[in-house]
Amino acid sequence: MIAERALKTLEYDKVRAQVANFCTSSIGRGAIEELVPETQYDRVVELLEEMDEGLSILRVKANVPLGGIFDVRPHARRAQIGGMLSATELMEIASTIRASRIFREFIEGIEDEGELHIPHFIERKEALPVLTGIQHEINSCIDDNAQVMDSASQQLRQIRQTLRAEEAKVKSKLENLVRGANASKMLSDAIVTMRNDRYVIPVKQEYRHHYGGIVHDQSSSGQTLFIEPDAVVQANNEVNRQKLKEKAEIERILLALSEKVSEVGHDLFVLVQILGDIDVILAKGKYGQAHKCTMPKMNQDGYIRLVRARHPLIDRNVAVPNTIEFGKDYTAIVITGPNTGGKTVTLKTVGLCTLMAQAGIPVPALDGSELAVFDQLFADIGDEQSIEQSLSTFSSHMVNIVDILAKFDDRSLVLFDELGAGTDPQEGAALAISILDEVVDRGARVMATTHYPELKAYGYNRPQVVNASVEFDVETLSPTYRLLIGVPGRSNAFEISNRLGLPTSIIDRAKSFTGTDRHEVESMIASLEESRLRSEREADEAHALLEEAATLREALERKVQNYEDRKEALEKKAKDKAHRIVDEAKREAEQIIAELREMSKNASRAVKEHELIDAKKRLDGVGPKENRVLKKQAQIQERQENLQVGDEVRVLSYGQKGSVLEKISDDEYVVQIGILKMKLPRHDLQYVKPEKEQPVRAMTNVKNRSSAVKLELDLRGERYEDAILRTEKYIDDALLANYHRVSIIHGKGTGALRQGIQTYLKGHSRVKNFRFGEAGEGGFGVTVVELK
Repeated sequence: MIAERALKTLEYDKVRAQVANFCTSSIGRGAIEELVPETQYDRVVELLEEMDEGLSILRVKANVPLGGIFDVRPHARRAQIGGMLSATELMEIASTIRASRIFREFIEGIEDEGELHIPHFIERKEALPVLTGIQHEINSCIDDNAQVMDSASQQLRQIRQTLRAEEAKVKSKLENLVRGANASKMLSDAIVTMRNDRYVIPVKQEYRHHYGGIVHDQSSSGQTLFIEPDAVVQANNEVNRQKLKEKAEIERILLALSEKVSEVGHDLFVLVQILGDIDVILAKGKYGQAHKCTMPKMNQDGYIRLVRARHPLIDRNVAVPNTIEFGKDYTAIVITGPNTGGKTVTLKTVGLCTLMAQAGIPVPALDGSELAVFDQLFADIGDEQSIEQSLSTFSSHMVNIVDILAKFDDRSLVLFDELGAGTDPQEGAALAISILDEVVDRGARVMATTHYPELKAYGYNRPQVVNASVEFDVETLSPTYRLLIGVPGRSNAFEISNRLGLPTSIIDRAKSFTGTDRHEVESMIASLEESRLRSEREADEAHALLEEAATLREALERKVQNYEDRKEALEKKAKDKAHRIVDEAKREAEQIIAELREMSKNASRAVKEHELIDAKKRLDGVGPKENRVLKKQAQIQERQENLQVGDEVRVLSYGQKGSVLEKISDDEYVVQIGILKMKLPRHDLQYVKPEKEQPVRAMTNVKNRSSAVKLELDLRGERYEDAILRTEKYIDDALLANYHRVSIIHGKGTGALRQGIQTYLKGHSRVKNFRFGEAGEGGFGVTVVELK
């Protein structure tokens, strides 16, 4: 298990809080608060696969229905020990069971579609207990406002009917008093109100004895008394008796329902646990979507490769992405350079991304990233000075480092920030080198930052260690926060001082105080930086050319493949057609030959001339029919180019047939469509070959089509896209049937389907007007449409 100190140092709790913001239930938020990184490789892979499935569902479906979930485990626990649940608690249980049913149906719908591979979600769906029976029992007794309904029991219905009748009697008597002759003078207000659960009237202080009865309350000024007159005391007593009976019956109903809940208490625990897990998985996916995160590949070899990774707690528009890789050729990175350059941020980025991945949270890096599963992660980062323990910064760091050295192994990730800082530079550097040697030799993966120049050459003497630095722009005198692997940090003091105006003579004198070795190291670093920049430019150019070449090659391969496919299809089509023509010709020829032989055998009957001529014509006609087809197509094409008066045409812009009445010019004609006569351009007309007249069938078809179109369309239960398609087809059919008014039933529901249907109707050119249905037509669940 990852140490709590490392989680706190790397601010893992802040990442966890960001993920919790995407939960839809208190169950999910509670689970996120307890989410810790796993250390078992198989479990980490399973968590990331679950998250990736959730991310896939969110990409395709945009949202997953998880509303109405409550943490009903305390309710179930109390029911199991014989407690009576309130109506609100029972309603929450029914709502949670309903949410599980909706989620189950949602996943089953995805299964049926077969578009997504979501085995983990399907497994959890199948593990959900089916508790619709207890849900229906609760819903039959308690409404959405957590009130026990009259229908909960026959006895409760009778009690409430009696109660309402008694209350009506009391109100009637009091209203008679309120409307009495002297009421306006003796009452503060002509109303009937309640005090202490009894009906009373507000009487002025000086007339308190006029009505008699019981005083239940008075106004703050004491001028108004709320009196229950003698005339209604007995009636009020009866009302209270009925209310007590109502309360007792409600308690009996709630207790009966609570007993049924106790019978499925264990199933409720399982159901809540599964729904909470689903909420956590989807929250991780939503976090990944919002922060442009990806799922890394995991390994057990200690290999880390983060592609353009960002610190998850820094605004992604501000954070500078870096590619960080180690764990194969080298197991340690030592980042040198001045402060405020981004060394610590880089260190925390690696640590936090590792923790997030091991907790099943996507990491803020590009696709292709890979992380290792570590048994332990140690971090010595920040100012560890402890006033309470009278420890200096160096001492506090050293206490932490001693603890790390006692616990880490070859399956650990160790992060050191400013290793050896807070003491004499020479001794601090020596300690830093010795500590790094110990960690590297024992096989752990380690990243360390330091500003000691002695560690710049550290990576060159040890094959498992690589130097790195954070880039500094001398021109702008500010860090770029780009991590440079393989290049130790340069001391830019002389360049910065020169640009800030320090006299050259002072700078030259300062340079003379530095040793020759220092000059050589700085020159080497400068050369490395120059080579790196040149290599990066050349690599970018080569990469751009390679991508362009790859794109061109793919396009060319697609074209060649399309050509080959088309060529093969045309050849196959031609061969099939040729075989059919030859087979048909053979059959016709054989039939004619057989008839001629039959004629020659029948010598007793003279063969008539017209029979021979007919046989000869049929024999001449045997063979390909392309010539006849081409001739017929040429005739149709000629008619297409030269329309004549009386020709049938299709008006392309309206999709309707009509006939040519007059030729105004080669480019314009007068066409009649139904009862309309219109001038239309030639390019909008298409010649239609006349068909044989079938007046009776045509009339029958029109009649049948009209009778088949109903005056209303029921879309209740339809999905949004299917509902729009059905509405579009229905409007077209209604127009062809010459309907002037139709009704579309969409139901009330959430209003999303109604809004979508009415948005479509607004944009339809043949919709004259639409409105909601009247009370007798279906109200807001129906839209009545008037057609042009």
